[in-house]
Amino acid sequence: MKRTIWMLPISIFVLSIMSGGQNDVPKAESNPKLIPIVHASTYKMDDISVFSENSNESPSLFVNYQARGKNVMVECILTGISFRESDKTKEKLGKMLVWVDGRKYQEVSTAAFIIKGLAPGNHKLKLEVTDLNNQPYGLTKEFMVNIPR
Repeated sequence: MKRTIWMLPISIFVLSIMSGGQNDVPKAESNPKLIPIVHASTYKMDDISVFSENSNESPSLFVNYQARGKNVMVECILTGISFRESDKTKEKLGKMLVWVDGRKYQEVSTAAFIIKGLAPGNHKLKLEVTDLNNQPYGLTKEFMVNIPR
């Protein structure tokens, strides 16, 4: 009996030590450290804007791209023109023509896509925003990428 009476306080003491510090909240640093972001040499950002008299919103094309292996990942932000034919909120519908080394590579109707299987070396890429009948809107972006051996 005496043994069980002593076990209760000891058990509580051991449990409090094992769970100790859980109510302690770390204090915020008074001098936060700023760590600069260094971007990879293959990561590029570019912006092209064109004014249109027929629209309240001037169309613009913002392009991010990154070479990875034999592929180039491309992300676009396009304002004033929609890729969706069912989108009635925008007056202008369009698509993007992708050119590699002066040859038409593909047509895309998405804001992000991958150009796959490029041979090692330098390549000139061109993105051109057109209407559904291939009439240009005047939004183009040309850039060079290097695919390593």
